[in-house]
Amino acid sequence: MGTLRIHVVPNAKIDKVVGEHGSAIKIKLRAPAVERKANAALIGFLAERLKVPKLKIVLLRGHKSRDKLVRIDGLSEEELRRRLL
Repeated sequence: MGTLRIHVVPNAKIDKVVGEHGSAIKIKLRAPAVERKANAALIGFLAERLKVPKLKIVLLRGHKSRDKLVRIDGLSEEELRRRLL
């Protein structure tokens, strides 16, 4: 089980990993930052990109923030970073 710090930029033109933002991974999402749409889009994006079921992804902190802490069951932090960056 690995955890990732993620910095989300909502309202982007396309969904993509941009790189690093300090110790976090910066991800741009098309979804707006309203009514948890960006959170749902982030979980869907990570599930597709990491090839894991959405149920294995848990948003631990940052439900109303751009800075989020996400836990992904079944993969180490090193493996997560390798697959995303």
